[in-house]
Amino acid sequence: MKETPRIAIVGGGPGGLLAAHVLHGHGLAATVFDADTAVDSRDPGGTLDLHADSGQIALEDAGLLPAFHALARVEGQAMTRRDHHGTLLKEFTPADDDTAAPEIDRGQLRVMLHEQLAPGTVHWGHKLTGLTTENGVHRLKFANGSTVDADVVIGADGTWSKVRRRLTDAMPDYLGVSFLDVRFDDVETRHPGIAALVGNGQLFTTDGAGRAVIVQRNSNGVIRGYVAFRAEEDWAEREGVDLADRASVREFLLREFRDWGPTVRPLLTDNDGDYVARAFTALPAPLTWERVPGITVLGDAAHAMAPFGGHGANLALLDGAELAHALHEEPTVEAALTRYETTMFARTGHLAADANAALRGFFADQSDGAPHDVPDREAELRAYEARAAEYRAAPTPAAR
Repeated sequence: MKETPRIAIVGGGPGGLLAAHVLHGHGLAATVFDADTAVDSRDPGGTLDLHADSGQIALEDAGLLPAFHALARVEGQAMTRRDHHGTLLKEFTPADDDTAAPEIDRGQLRVMLHEQLAPGTVHWGHKLTGLTTENGVHRLKFANGSTVDADVVIGADGTWSKVRRRLTDAMPDYLGVSFLDVRFDDVETRHPGIAALVGNGQLFTTDGAGRAVIVQRNSNGVIRGYVAFRAEEDWAEREGVDLADRASVREFLLREFRDWGPTVRPLLTDNDGDYVARAFTALPAPLTWERVPGITVLGDAAHAMAPFGGHGANLALLDGAELAHALHEEPTVEAALTRYETTMFARTGHLAADANAALRGFFADQSDGAPHDVPDREAELRAYEARAAEYRAAPTPAAR
């Protein structure tokens, strides 16, 4: 690119930080602004698997794949499937050299991406409150009273993105399923039964009637995940549940999951710390918009979807890399943003629609009461590798 635009990235999650890495590698300056006060100032959530065909390609482009593998857990690709009585239905154990989709804690990934950026790249404590444009210059206003002018604004600010509001009126919808974050610490000592149920990777447990527990081994002896159930979005108020009172939440769970057996019941009741209530939401899919000069979004800000398939963070990373490459390779900003959005829309639309449909289907009632099936883990991993080879072999970005 002949231009030297001022690039502002709103959001210091994986996608925003990765975009900054690749932009800097191309010699393009970019500054990241994030509402958090520090990289580790809040709980970033549990673990995620980075796929060979997306997240790992982006990390490789940024020169960070070795740093990822130093932290990643190959054994975390394991998957166990049990019914709501704890009966083993299916399990998969990866080979020691299987790197199709290793796990990494979200916090570890964010810290790793941040630590390897040049000091001062990320401005913490900058919560975006306004974005206006005058004469082609975008002015970002932050809650701390500061303002920044930019030629390019990249919204990496998540599902409820403020930057996206400049592009489309689309807003996330509730998918009809709520969940409670659960966490079990020092599991080998304090929760050996749960540790045995989960194994080294992920545990899927469902009753085929709209209720499930999906948990994953994290690092440092921690297991995290969620207890999920079909419900109205205001279920706690309707049920008289005090979310700040663990006893109240546990009473609700034992009532709601009353048919679940004693083997799996500790997954509902033995949570360390408070339960955190959340809801599954997603943007309409497929979602597109008309070009707005100098502004675009990536990751959940562009295509927030249900977590089925594990696409969220992976697509955010790949979005960030591809957007950075386009800004380097195309002659103008608008040519770059057009190229990026065209490719991103084509890749993510069907994935989002499929993920949202899969979540609704998984939590629908089975007529015979049998548990829903889950994807074949071995087949998933091999598909990631095959698509990675296809991506690298594609002659142009549009072919990807």
